[in-house]
Amino acid sequence: MRARIVMLAAAAVMLLGASVAPEPRPAITGISHLAVYARDMGKADQFYTHVLGAKRGSDPESVAGVRYYLSGRQFVEVIPLPAKKGISRLAHVAYTTVDARGLRAWLTQRGVAKLGSIQRGADGELWFATFDPEGNEVQFVQPATSANAPIPGAISGRIIHLGYAVHNRAKQDSFYRQILGFRPYWFGAFEPDKVDWVSQQTPDGRDWLEYMMIGPGSDVPLDKVDASQLGVLNHLSLGVPNMQAAVTTLYRENRLSPRHDGPQMGLDGKWQANLYDPDGTRVELMEFQPVTKPCCSPFTAESPTH
Repeated sequence: MRARIVMLAAAAVMLLGASVAPEPRPAITGISHLAVYARDMGKADQFYTHVLGAKRGSDPESVAGVRYYLSGRQFVEVIPLPAKKGISRLAHVAYTTVDARGLRAWLTQRGVAKLGSIQRGADGELWFATFDPEGNEVQFVQPATSANAPIPGAISGRIIHLGYAVHNRAKQDSFYRQILGFRPYWFGAFEPDKVDWVSQQTPDGRDWLEYMMIGPGSDVPLDKVDASQLGVLNHLSLGVPNMQAAVTTLYRENRLSPRHDGPQMGLDGKWQANLYDPDGTRVELMEFQPVTKPCCSPFTAESPTH
């Protein structure tokens, strides 16, 4: 009898535990887009359509904005620069999820504040916005389609990472790593006693977010962070399988932006080259795979392959 009571008690504990088990987080699978401001929409259009080869599309978030698609689901959103905006051209960053409504509810349960309402595009796309601890607007987008083929003629059909200025790594980690579950990927710096870049992959994919560290502990002092520097820090990266082929195409077709640099070997062991839109936002071309050993730290996760 005593053994039966013990067994029943154990079963009750198991059932109680099952009833309070936390709901799983809906998957966050990669990067949706980067949104930037432009002073001159015509000049921006020439950069994104001619230099990058992106396809122009309407913007369901902003009547005056434009989406420049690199593939069926990844794009750059360009919005007219508001009056008195300041020096930053970063509007927001956005990641993809399989369930926008579910993810918003999941974040609500975990006490995340300033969650915007669910928005719906004409094609059925769903998204909502929140803010990270440093005030960057972060959106989570549930695409309306699973089709993600590259746009014909685009120099790349694949955004592999986003980077933006970060002052306090611990504060940002409390959101991206501890709540959302972003996973360590790589970190590095120009000097061995500093940390300039901290990369972490999306929880359920291989795209990554790169903290571009500024202030104490990095090589970028706060008094050097002007509009030009912010354009370098706040950037997106397009994956290419072969840097020589990509840059040769840009040269041959007269598609290089007036300001550009590289190719050069990055400290992460990957070939990269940089293009800049008319407002100074950097678009980095990067090979998917490293070709030499990275400095500073090993990769702790697999890199994107395509």
